[in-house]
Amino acid sequence: MDSRVKILIDNIEQIIVGKTEVIKLVITAMIARGHVLIEDVPGVGKTQMVASLANSCAGIFNRVQLTPDIMPSDITGFSLLNKKSGEMEFKKGAAFCNFLLADEINRSSPKTQSALLEVMEEEQVSLDGNTYELPKPFMVLATQNPVETYGTYHLPEAQMDRFIMKISVGYPSRDNELAILRRDRIMSPDMLSQVLSTSDIMNLCKEADNVTCSEAVENYILDIVLSTRHSEGIRLGVSPRGSLALRRCAKAHALVEGRDYCIPDDVKLLAPFVLSHRIQLSPKGKAMWDNNENAIVSILAGIRVV
Repeated sequence: MDSRVKILIDNIEQIIVGKTEVIKLVITAMIARGHVLIEDVPGVGKTQMVASLANSCAGIFNRVQLTPDIMPSDITGFSLLNKKSGEMEFKKGAAFCNFLLADEINRSSPKTQSALLEVMEEEQVSLDGNTYELPKPFMVLATQNPVETYGTYHLPEAQMDRFIMKISVGYPSRDNELAILRRDRIMSPDMLSQVLSTSDIMNLCKEADNVTCSEAVENYILDIVLSTRHSEGIRLGVSPRGSLALRRCAKAHALVEGRDYCIPDDVKLLAPFVLSHRIQLSPKGKAMWDNNENAIVSILAGIRVV
């Protein structure tokens, strides 16, 4: 494992107990310059996970608790008339940071959700004919509760496709929950030391760009993606953006594991997290697989790795 990543994981695990693989996925997404949707039931540590990552890295961390009355300008910013100078001034919104926690994203209105589209894809804000670049690195970490649907708005496909991964934290084991009980109120995310600078993160991103992804691994990615488009159980297959995302994540994961080259196991491990939220099952597919993650796992099982 890369030594910088190991230090970061150890730091986060002071708060998040027994979730090393989940932490590695979030770090992989960060190195791949992507955004993460964390979908799970309340109380399993979604917000704590995000806050622990942000507080472990030197950078600006903003949190938006999304509700139906949150406006797009709360995220992107707005222009305001300066009465003294008589000129319009731009007031930055919450998006002007390195780590943006969009808590309960599915509780915001479609209008507010759409304000995140340009922010997540272009890493900029366009307003009143001007374009404002966001700080680098920039990462949106959104949470949502899949159980409660009252007062929520379904995320459109265009929004889902902007997330490089969709993950869940899951319940802890008995031993880990005992450790959480004993650690309660002793440590909180804002007490963590900053172990990586923004320059360290950007260097990791650049190193991931230079990781070798062989033609054989690229063909394996394409075999998976094309299978989602041609399966009669899948109504909407993975787009080319999904292919690129899987390749970027595979390269980032190789770096996390201390390698300068990708292997098929990188792709196989990451595919359910990178691709499951990018497909739509047909009625037949829902009967066959029950959920999107099972569909991707089934497709992986049917593809021979060369």
